[in-house]
Amino acid sequence: MQILKVRHVYLTANQFQAWSCARARYASSNANKPVEYKPIRSVLVANRGEIAIRVFRACSELGIRSVAIYSEQDKLQMHRQKADESYMVGKGLAPVEAYLSIPEIIRVAKENNVDAVHPGYGLLSERADFAQAIVDAGMRFIGPHPSVVQRMGDKVAARKAAIEAKVPIVPGTDGPITTKEEAVDFCKKHGLPVIFKAAYGGGGRGMRVVRDMAEVESAFERASSEALGAFGNGSMFIERFIERPRHIEVQLLGDKAGNVVHLYERDCSVQRRHQKVVEVAPAPGLDPEVRKKMTDCAVHLARHVGYENAGTVEFLLDSKGNFYFIEVNARLQVEHTITEEVTSIDLVQSQIRVAEGMTLPEMGLTQDNIKTQGFAIQCRVTTEDPANNFQPSTGRLEVFRSGEGMGIRLDSAATYAGAIVSPYYDSLLVKVISHANDLPASAAKMTRALREFRIRGVKTNIPFLLNVVGNQKFLSGALDTYFIDENPQLFMFKASQNRAQKLLNYLGQVLVNGPATPLATSIPPADITPYIPPVPLDLSPEAVKKYELTGENTAIKPPKGFKQILQEGGPEAFAKAVRQHKGLLLMDTSFRDAHQSLLATRVRSHDLLAASPYVAHNFSNLYSMENWGGATFDVALRFLHECPWERLEDMRRLIPNIPFQMLLRGANAVGYTNYPDNVVYKFCEMSVKAGMDIFRVFDSLNYLPNLILGMDAAGKAGGVVEAAISYTGDVSDPNKKKYDLKYYLNLADELVKAGTHVLCIKDMAGLLKPQAAKLLISAIRDKHPDVPIHVHTHDTSGAGVAAMLACAHAGADVVDAAADSMSGMTSQPSMGALVACLMGTEQDTKIPLQKVSEYSAYWEQARTLYGPFECTATMKSGNADVYLNEIPGGQYTNLQFQAFSLGLGSQFEEVKKAYREANLILGDIIKVTPSSKVVGDLAQFMVQNKLTAKDIEAKAEELSFPKSVVEFLQGAIGQPHGGYPEPLRSKVLKDMKKIDGRPGAEMPPLDFDKLKADIQETYPQITDYDVMSAAMYPQVANDFFRIREKYGPVKHLDTKTFLVGPTVGDSIEVKIERGKTLDIRTLAISDEMTAAGEREVFFELNGQLRSVFIKDETASKEMKIHPKAVKGDKNQVGAPMPGTVLSVKVKEGDKVEKGQAIAVLSAMKMEMIVQAPKAGTIQSVLITNGQKLEGDDLIATIE
Repeated sequence: MQILKVRHVYLTANQFQAWSCARARYASSNANKPVEYKPIRSVLVANRGEIAIRVFRACSELGIRSVAIYSEQDKLQMHRQKADESYMVGKGLAPVEAYLSIPEIIRVAKENNVDAVHPGYGLLSERADFAQAIVDAGMRFIGPHPSVVQRMGDKVAARKAAIEAKVPIVPGTDGPITTKEEAVDFCKKHGLPVIFKAAYGGGGRGMRVVRDMAEVESAFERASSEALGAFGNGSMFIERFIERPRHIEVQLLGDKAGNVVHLYERDCSVQRRHQKVVEVAPAPGLDPEVRKKMTDCAVHLARHVGYENAGTVEFLLDSKGNFYFIEVNARLQVEHTITEEVTSIDLVQSQIRVAEGMTLPEMGLTQDNIKTQGFAIQCRVTTEDPANNFQPSTGRLEVFRSGEGMGIRLDSAATYAGAIVSPYYDSLLVKVISHANDLPASAAKMTRALREFRIRGVKTNIPFLLNVVGNQKFLSGALDTYFIDENPQLFMFKASQNRAQKLLNYLGQVLVNGPATPLATSIPPADITPYIPPVPLDLSPEAVKKYELTGENTAIKPPKGFKQILQEGGPEAFAKAVRQHKGLLLMDTSFRDAHQSLLATRVRSHDLLAASPYVAHNFSNLYSMENWGGATFDVALRFLHECPWERLEDMRRLIPNIPFQMLLRGANAVGYTNYPDNVVYKFCEMSVKAGMDIFRVFDSLNYLPNLILGMDAAGKAGGVVEAAISYTGDVSDPNKKKYDLKYYLNLADELVKAGTHVLCIKDMAGLLKPQAAKLLISAIRDKHPDVPIHVHTHDTSGAGVAAMLACAHAGADVVDAAADSMSGMTSQPSMGALVACLMGTEQDTKIPLQKVSEYSAYWEQARTLYGPFECTATMKSGNADVYLNEIPGGQYTNLQFQAFSLGLGSQFEEVKKAYREANLILGDIIKVTPSSKVVGDLAQFMVQNKLTAKDIEAKAEELSFPKSVVEFLQGAIGQPHGGYPEPLRSKVLKDMKKIDGRPGAEMPPLDFDKLKADIQETYPQITDYDVMSAAMYPQVANDFFRIREKYGPVKHLDTKTFLVGPTVGDSIEVKIERGKTLDIRTLAISDEMTAAGEREVFFELNGQLRSVFIKDETASKEMKIHPKAVKGDKNQVGAPMPGTVLSVKVKEGDKVEKGQAIAVLSAMKMEMIVQAPKAGTIQSVLITNGQKLEGDDLIATIE
């Protein structure tokens, strides 16, 4: 006691209270044995992460100085900042080895006057030699005596102690084994199943269940290797495996005087690969009699071995109430938190007090004083991807927002935005602990807290944890170690959208590397928000009340239109209503063909949807809106990075009263190639489901078999069939014999006979002169008086309005027009001009000219957003030479762009002349996508190679023609009217295969289920719409899926921002869904690059600082950076997780089977076999043993 008298002046209040208790104890005769009390003034924690911080906090509350150690790799970790002092250990050693270096830890402790060392859990916590080294160095080990650590840490010795203490055990090896031969012998003698366990460590490391003798040797080697890496010793212990047990552990606390108490039990049955995932205290539904026997056995065993400090005795409990000793964890457990919550006892402080010499009774910890209240649950949030076999996920925490509130406790370490999750250590990120009066209430708190978490930058197991704590079996307490294995629904996840962070990555990408979609001109997008007049508000009492409650205005419903007629009566009633309508009907092409012709099809959903409510309320008497199909489908995917199906659904939601019309390329659907028939039928069916009404079905050669297939597909889907005759030539010119009036009337007869609801004249080049229009439409009207006639044209020549007026007077029911500011040139005629010209006549459209003007004003502003695609950069007016070259409107614009981009701008006149020549060379064919592309490709081929028509004829056998030309001559897009040009066809094709009849007729049906399953291997969350997009455009769709997953819903960005990125210093608003708007302010772009060639881009998101790292694709070309595997490419094998290469299993030229091992990686103490995704030959191997990899780094390529 003299020491205490000398030192008491330095004691804190807590320590003085403890000293007073100790002094009173020495005056008492009730103590089991005399124990000296020596206060602890400083504690070093020989650990890292959250457990180190947990101990530091206990020390702080007790007034004890805390000391941290850290490896070189952990120098930025939070645990070293939470301690009063921190020192590096193991400089130059591997990350884990630094924390396993006993001499280094002793050195730091001695140099810094440390009184005691706390081992935490894992690492050296169960190493008796470490505990002994601490004692030998004159310090106290906060844990059991080294001899007890030795005995309990040795599973064989612990088993022997249990036998001595009459505690039930499971049959197992008498001692540690080190060879696979010993393992085989045991299994042969005692039978299977067995479980391998690390003899000198726990936590599921090195643990394997074996049920097949053939797997014994390989499982032993893998388990031993894991144990060696985790604990420095690969010795194993084997015991029989108990089927369907509950895993129950009893928390103990002993003192130096021989007192031992239990703090009741925890249920740790929810395990994956023998690692605990969710723990509950106390064990729900445990028979009180079993609990009493189990806790008595645990206490008895502890007293038998002279156990002091905190520890756990683990048992397996079978369905009959029998329990069996597994092991003793002579340390603090990860899940000690839930015991603290239900007992209100601070285990870490108790550990320190015991190490100081206080007895349990002095701390008030007698068995009769220890009670439990309610239920506590602990969820271990780890950086693992549950959707990808729980592969470790490492990297930078771009976002971290936790769930908190009443009844929630968080134990964590590196949990803040910017923290780095290292591949070198355990994947535990944060422990979430809930506490409430009963298990369902505790689970409800846990669910709420987990849902509040927002973690971006790495994958976590939160979706899996939410499924566990929401499972009915869990809530009822019906748990065993098969819980996860037998509940596959736990692995059905709703993917996190992570929209905000993905959008920041997109903005950063554009800021660092430039536009994500190619820009065609140097004209920048305007900095403008186009104005469209608001729609009328609903001022009914119900709507006013809603506004008062929610602050949301409600628009009145738009007037009924032809859509309602179609819905109520079907396609036949719709066609009849159109035919009976007084006045000319218009179809607005502003949403599709107009911007295809003028703006390279680049108008985005963002701007289409902005105008949609106005259109619905002010143009309800439109025949239809052409707003989908044709080139808009693939351009949306390819260049605008948005889903065309979502666009269609969104437009239908905002325009419920006007029929929608799409362009269907007959048997080619919306593609440029042939498809199996079932693809075309399925496409039409899905289009109607998404909101499409009218299918303008055409074929690029007017080839009837292709046309009729498209008509049948559209009709069976429930759509309005509008069969289109593609117009070329001039029926008013008696010298043009091939496509005369008789040709078109015969086609019209065939289409009416095939059941079309509406007959369309598709004048794709604007060749229909007023006189020809009068002749053609009058003739068709006379032959088919009951069939509605719809005329489509382009205004390339400038005569479009006159031609459409002639059509109207000749008996056409519908003509196409575009908003004034989107009309003219290669687009459609002006809507305003047609409306004004017909006012007061029998063909009056009844559309207010003022509304047309307001609509045009919107598009005039919106058009300036698309400056980079503006056709007027090269085209200043229309041109009547279209009557000579017959170039379709959209193609005219594209050809001119291409000519300028290829440096042939000055030769565009030659291109147009060559187009005319190419058309004649090919036999004067109908020219519309894709046949127009054939002619255009041949024309450019002729100009670039300075070839004339005579050259083509003379050199046909030796020239390498464009692919589209060869395929046309083979018959790949159908049969042209009048046959193929000979001898050109024979000269070009030679012995190549020729297709007779409809190209798609012989194609086998597409297996949609297989296609979906193949895509889901890479993109699990795809929809049936995505599958159809992939059926149409496989590579384009795959690129879109990749971009969507990486950058999120970029369709919500305003157009200027989407195209060229935000301006530094400015803010933008992004409405990602109703009631959710992101406020994004761009702050800065780093001038410096990281070692990986990345620049940091800084933003404020809703007022909070965010940053993203973007690879500088230009500057990084000069840096040596390991290539990444392309997602979805099965020829490339990427690293499934960051880690170190343990072994490479193949070399270049090796033949491999699907599933064969390519390499073995190690990360977060877990080994992962990388398997071949397909059978083939190894083309290249890009890794070596010992190399450190990041996620998705390219490992090998397979041919």
